[in-house]
Amino acid sequence: MLSASIRVLVVDDMSTMRKYVKQCLAGLGVVNVVEADDGDSAWTEVLRGLEGNNPVQLIITDWNMPRVAGIDFLRMVRSDERTCAVPVLMVTAEGKQEQIIEAIQAGVSAYLVKPFSPDGLEDRLKLALRV
Repeated sequence: MLSASIRVLVVDDMSTMRKYVKQCLAGLGVVNVVEADDGDSAWTEVLRGLEGNNPVQLIITDWNMPRVAGIDFLRMVRSDERTCAVPVLMVTAEGKQEQIIEAIQAGVSAYLVKPFSPDGLEDRLKLALRV
């Protein structure tokens, strides 16, 4: 399903959630994972990858974060021609229909409400990556 070499960016202000997502990804054979704690540092990581010819190929982001929220980070990714096609999975506690619609309108590839299981993450990754 997922290539072991895929470069994944996990964005969440809670280190425990980043660790959990990384563990789920490792269970799927994905170990090329970088982390960020908000949308601002995530955007820096995306740009660093582009400059170093090692681009992020999948983004898993939370919605609620300080400085730059996940929804705003998603809009940044979609508005840049270099990153507009990168799959973005929103993983969040925000499960209201209005938020889901807002994320879809902003260009999210898939949406997953916390808490979730490793299988739930895998299912949404398949959707985000269209595999």
